[in-house]
Amino acid sequence: MARLFRGLRPITRSGVIRDTLAGLSLAAMNIPQALGYARIAGAPAVTGLYTLLLPLVAFATLGSSRYLVVAADSATAAILAGGLAGKAPLGSTHYMALAGVVALLTAAGLLVARLFKLGFLADFLSQTVLVGFLTGVGFQVGLAMLGEMLGISVDSTRTLDQVAQIVRGLPKAQVATSCLAGSVVATVLVLQRFAPRLPGPLIAVVAATAASAGLHFSDHGIALIQAIPPGLPSFGLPSVAWRELPPLLPLAGGCFLMILAQSAATARAYATRHHETLDENTDLVGLSAANAIAALSGTFVVNGSPTQTAMVDRAGARSQVAHLATAAVVTLVLLFLTAPLRFLPQCVLGAVVFTIALGLVDVRGLRAILRESPREFRLAVLTALVVVVIGVEQGIVMAIVLSLLRHVRHSYLAYTAVLVQKDGQWHPIPALPGAVSGPGLVVFQFGADLFYANASRFAADVRGLVEGASPPVKWLVVDAGAITSIDYSAARVVEDLQRDLLRRGVTLVLVHAEPSLLNDLRRHRLQDVLAAGHVFETLREALAAMQPSP
Repeated sequence: MARLFRGLRPITRSGVIRDTLAGLSLAAMNIPQALGYARIAGAPAVTGLYTLLLPLVAFATLGSSRYLVVAADSATAAILAGGLAGKAPLGSTHYMALAGVVALLTAAGLLVARLFKLGFLADFLSQTVLVGFLTGVGFQVGLAMLGEMLGISVDSTRTLDQVAQIVRGLPKAQVATSCLAGSVVATVLVLQRFAPRLPGPLIAVVAATAASAGLHFSDHGIALIQAIPPGLPSFGLPSVAWRELPPLLPLAGGCFLMILAQSAATARAYATRHHETLDENTDLVGLSAANAIAALSGTFVVNGSPTQTAMVDRAGARSQVAHLATAAVVTLVLLFLTAPLRFLPQCVLGAVVFTIALGLVDVRGLRAILRESPREFRLAVLTALVVVVIGVEQGIVMAIVLSLLRHVRHSYLAYTAVLVQKDGQWHPIPALPGAVSGPGLVVFQFGADLFYANASRFAADVRGLVEGASPPVKWLVVDAGAITSIDYSAARVVEDLQRDLLRRGVTLVLVHAEPSLLNDLRRHRLQDVLAAGHVFETLREALAAMQPSP
């Protein structure tokens, strides 16, 4: 029991009242968005409501985060729709069975990640490419909704083809549909700007639904959504053929990685903001259970949503009690209030999704990246372009690959410098051939661990410094403060370099070496480097030892 309900405890009367009110606010804002997320996923509208029911309860029971909202999310919904495109008609029974299998496979992946304590894998998606990925998803989803908002038939699942079909269909755009969708977008954006605490999407949906029922929008050519069946979801395993499973594995992998990265990043951000501890591996159990129950209750993959978590935080919630209150409200809606939703125009739902997509386009984040690191900005833009031009699944793979390449590149192109003394202080200068710290002395800094990829660069830089120096170098001091480890391949390169230095009459000295590095040097039998008098704790001690004895 100690591991259960960690996101709810401790429970107090005042906290329950506060969080229940916050849950009512979250339900008001989230119900229309859940319908929109179902639209993004290509699923029936009612399945969006299902994601706000049992998955919320499952994570509240087994997760550790007090703030993370685990329900339908635009990123995983877009990944799902892109991966299932062409495998079954959108919204069909078979389509939802495939979506259920993807959710089950994703749940299994999250559970395996918990068993092996792989919560750290979330760190392999950098913030830079995650901003680019979500921005690309925003553009892709927003463009996909334009046809519905304009009353133009679009049947392609590829973004560029959708844009082409919309452009060709502009002369046939329906004025009434376009005006209604435009007014919904304007209403939501204005309320977000000037009254962010008001549930803008809910207000727009209720007003449009009421107007549709009273003014008979369907008689004016405005298409309505399919009727939402009343009642709670039914339970059962999704039924698909075994031969259909292998093609779903990469799709489940994409969902798994997005859930892992986005949920962990969101939960960590809010735990830090409120000075609370977070157990990412326990959250993996909650996320796994939420996706498993989503599959068994007939809906699609769920994710830790940044936007919905921000909503509940702004509403004042401080525990998962708020999410249980949201689930209770959704239960009442499913039991008693689905009938009016049959008057909801499709273009209104498309407009709500369009505003969600706009929120994913992180202009502020992109500007910050551009201002601080133009190179990383190019990575973010490239990721976004891959999502828009090629697809969401390819975009998530690109995000992971670019994140890893960025890390590898940073280690490969490590910071190097030669230290020179000026006014009693040591200052770095570029490690160019011929740079010296003093007559016969080079103090060389290398800013990364030594491994198979960058060891040759390390050796080449050292040789360039030694060969270009005049007078000849007698002491080469390596400031190893940033070198915490050395692998087998790099050790062999350093061994050859040490022999070369000895032939030239150069003594290699280490300063600021961490115990982990010294252990690696012993393990790789680099005795010459560890010879007595060759390792010092500080540069001052090393320089003192180089002075001739009186």
